[in-house]
Amino acid sequence: MMDDMKELMDEYLPLRDVVFQTLRKAILKGELKPGERLMEVQLANRLGVSRTPIREAIRKLELEGLVTMIPRRGAEVAEITEKNMRDVLEVRRALEELAVKIACDKITEGELKELSVVAKKFRDVMYCDNLMQITEADVEFHEIIYRATGNMRLIQILSNLREQMYRYRVEYLKDYNSHGILAEEHDEIVNALCARDKVRACRAVIAHIDNQEASIINSIRKGRNE
Repeated sequence: MMDDMKELMDEYLPLRDVVFQTLRKAILKGELKPGERLMEVQLANRLGVSRTPIREAIRKLELEGLVTMIPRRGAEVAEITEKNMRDVLEVRRALEELAVKIACDKITEGELKELSVVAKKFRDVMYCDNLMQITEADVEFHEIIYRATGNMRLIQILSNLREQMYRYRVEYLKDYNSHGILAEEHDEIVNALCARDKVRACRAVIAHIDNQEASIINSIRKGRNE
């Protein structure tokens, strides 16, 4: 966690943002585990900062759904539950279907080319050891489609949802066996958009999210039984 802190410090970010990003990354990477208590004094000492940026970071992490406030216990890393995951993916499924329908009409040749490049980028990094890099490539792919809609309200809603989705996306991508399938799903979405085929594009997006949901549920249940 300190290495991530030093790396972010080199980017000249405000201290509160450095602390927030450091704790966020620690949760997403599993260094801070579900159910683990977040003690302000302990974290402040560990990161070499005062309690104020820790408190601010915890508040922001709660808004993202990564931290839960428990009465008389304080802050804890939120559990990954089937209910929370299903709720988030249910909303994402509807919004992604809408986004891809609009994109079929509005996406430009330049954006299609960019989408193909990022799909290839995902294939290039999908078996590397850097899980965050793989996750960011997946995020980048979908964000090109969002931008192609030209609907700023939809883009904003999807951007907010992305933060809640990020943890489940990382959980899914921990299963390296799924990456080949995921890359094929990206290619199918690209091909459907190139053909301006709304039915095919919607079917591809729904299959993409349904497979993600099934994989995460399997991971949750496996973890529960270990």
